[in-house]
Amino acid sequence: MKLIEISREYRESARLLRERLRLLRQMLAKADDPEEIWHIKRRIAELTPMLTQMNELADLTEHYYERGYWRSEKYTL
Repeated sequence: MKLIEISREYRESARLLRERLRLLRQMLAKADDPEEIWHIKRRIAELTPMLTQMNELADLTEHYYERGYWRSEKYTL
């Protein structure tokens, strides 16, 4: 598999995460039960960093071989 193909997979995963987060926020707006609200907020808090990482990795794998592309220190040795 080529890095550009991996990048597409990351982008698709990020799209799915964005959709799930959107649904969770809609559920949160309609929720009345404090326990349900807590669980929804917790799930949103867990998924948000995953979305950030998916976007960062999609960019990294898409531009990995481009000269001059700045790579985050987070993903380098």
